Amino acid sequence: MTSDAADIIGLTGSALFIAAFAYANLAAEFNKLWFNAANLIGAGLLLISLSVNFNLAAFVLEVAWAFIALGGLIAAMRARLRGTAQ
Repeated sequence: MTSDAADIIGLTGSALFIAAFAYANLAAEFNKLWFNAANLIGAGLLLISLSVNFNLAAFVLEVAWAFIALGGLIAAMRARLRGTAQ
């Protein structure tokens, strides 16, 4: 993968983070499923970008972010299945 392609992928992931953060602060009703999915996908895209332009601190941050988002996504899906989703 070229450095330019990695940058585009990373910027897409960053845009998802920004969109999710804005959504969390502006939405009248909060959808945990969408929020955590956007964060998980964003972290994944940034990790792909980091495979070309590696930075240890950013890598650790994105792995942690992905695990937290995955946990939140699983919790949101379980709540939705139980009918207790917010």
